Amino acid sequence: MAEFQTVARVGDIPEGEGRAYELGGRMVAVFLVKGAYSAILDACPHMGASLASGFVEDGGVYCPWHAWRFCVHSGTWLDNPKSSLRQPTYNVRVVDDQIQVELPAETAV
Repeated sequence: MAEFQTVARVGDIPEGEGRAYELGGRMVAVFLVKGAYSAILDACPHMGASLASGFVEDGGVYCPWHAWRFCVHSGTWLDNPKSSLRQPTYNVRVVDDQIQVELPAETAV
């Protein structure tokens, strides 16, 4: 059964931005874009920068170090969408005013 962990409350993440949270031993970037929450692995695969601190535009986040762009919903590398490179994604839900992210299966207890 899926296990969700509360990472924030509604209102903690401004529209069009992301925030990083520890989840099951890894950092996850949670974004609010057009009223919908999404979550991807926070570390850019290029050099490890926090994607949560990147500029968000048109559903993509720019890595703050080298401007690689990733879709905040699917994790797709937007600079080369045909590439197999993609950020892992996590299911997000809102329960009452709590933003919850599903723990990866290997860390759920």
